[in-house]
Amino acid sequence: MSFFSNLVVPALLCLVFLVAVLRRVDLLSAFAKGVEDGLRVVWEMFPSLLLLTLTVGALSSSGAVQLLCRALQAPAKVLGIPKEVLPLALLRPLSGSGALVAFQQILSQYGPDSFVGRVASVLMGSTETTFYTIALYCSASNIQNSRYAAPAALCADLMGFAASAAAVRLLLG
Repeated sequence: MSFFSNLVVPALLCLVFLVAVLRRVDLLSAFAKGVEDGLRVVWEMFPSLLLLTLTVGALSSSGAVQLLCRALQAPAKVLGIPKEVLPLALLRPLSGSGALVAFQQILSQYGPDSFVGRVASVLMGSTETTFYTIALYCSASNIQNSRYAAPAALCADLMGFAASAAAVRLLLG
C-alpha cells in the first residue's frame, strides 16, 4: 500500500502534464494565471481572517473563555453538556486550532474513553468553525451583509453541542 500511495501524486502530476501537452495548453501561463487568481482571493479574505485570528488570541489570553465557561455552567447542565467541554464548545465556532488545543487538553486530562472525552470527540466531529467559515465564504463571494448566517449557524452549533452529549449518553452510556 505504501508503494502505491507514494506513486499517486507523481502519477497525477504526470497525467496533468500529459493532458496539457496533448491539448497544447501553455502550462506556464496557465500556472501564472492560477497563482494570480489565488493571490487575489487571499488578498480579499485576509482582513476577515486577521480579525478572526486576533479575536481568538485576545479571548484566549485575556481569560474571557474561562469567565464565559463559569457563566455557562448552569445552562450547559440543563442541556446535558459536561462543564469540562465548555472551553471546546466556546472555541470551536471561532478557531479550529484553538478548539484542537482544547480538545487535546480534554483527552489528555480525562482520556478518550471517558464520558467527557467521548462528548468532546463527537462535538469536534459534529460542529464547524462557524465564524471562520462565514468569514471565508462571505469574503470570497463579496457578500456584504450576512445578516442571518451567524445566528442560524450558532443555533446549529448549540444543537450540535447538546446533541453530542445526548448521543454519547444514549449510545455509549
